[in-house]
Amino acid sequence: MVRGKKVVITGATSGIGLLLAQTLSQRGAIPIITGRSSSKLAEAMNTIPGEQKGYVLDVTNQEQVDTVMAQIIAEHQGIDVLVNNAGFGMFESIVEAPVEHYAQMMDTNYLGLVRCTKAVLPDFLRRDSGHIINIASMAGKIGTAKSTGYTATKHAVLGFTNALRAELAGSGIAVSAVNPGPIDTPFFATADPGGTYVNNVKWFMMPPDRVVQAIIKVIEQRKAEVDLPRTAAVGIKLYQLFPRLLDRLTSNWLNKK
Repeated sequence: MVRGKKVVITGATSGIGLLLAQTLSQRGAIPIITGRSSSKLAEAMNTIPGEQKGYVLDVTNQEQVDTVMAQIIAEHQGIDVLVNNAGFGMFESIVEAPVEHYAQMMDTNYLGLVRCTKAVLPDFLRRDSGHIINIASMAGKIGTAKSTGYTATKHAVLGFTNALRAELAGSGIAVSAVNPGPIDTPFFATADPGGTYVNNVKWFMMPPDRVVQAIIKVIEQRKAEVDLPRTAAVGIKLYQLFPRLLDRLTSNWLNKK
C-alpha cells in the first residue's frame, strides 16, 4: 500500500514525475515534488489533489541538493521513498554532438541521482528503512544510434543501482530500477525536436499512466527491477544472450533516430 507514504520525486513538474505525484496523492500518499523552475513547480502543485509539498531543486547543484533534501527530511520527519526521476536526453550523432551535451546529460541523469541518493541515505540508514527508485531506461541495456550520450548515462544509472542494492543488502533499504522504453511525454521535445524518432516509433510508445502504475507497483512490492513494456523485457533477455545476432536483426528498427 502507498497510503501515508512520503514520496520525494525529482524532476516532477511534468511528464512521468508529475503524473506519478498526482496518482500517489489520489491513493493517499504524500507526494513531495521537486523541479528547477519555481513557476513550473507552482503550476504542477496546483494539479495535485490532496496533501503535497513542492521544493525548488536543481539536481546538478550539490549545495542545493544537500540543503533542500535536509529541509525535506526535517520538515516531514523523514521520508519513505525517493524516486530519482530528473533527467533528459538529446539524440545526436557523436560527430555532431558537442562534449558539453555529454557532460550535461551525465551531470543531471547520473550525478544528479547520486547526489540525491547520498543526501537521503544517512536518514534511511539511521532508521533501517527506506526505498530508492531510480528511473533508468531500456536504453541502459540496449544502445542505439544517435544516443551515445543518453545511453551512457542510463548504463551508469543501472550500474550504480545494482551496486548500491548489493551494498545495502540487509539494511532494510530497498533499491529499485525502472527501465521503460519510449513514453509519450514531453521528454522528446528536447530529445527529438524534429519528431523523426517519435514518428517512427509512435506505435511502440507507452502511455505515461502505464509507467506510473508500474512504479507504484514497485513501491508496493519493493521489486528490484522492472522492464517496460513486456515485449521489450523479452527482447532485453534475448539481447543479453545473443547480442551480436540481435544487433544484426534489429539495427534497422532500433536506429530510427
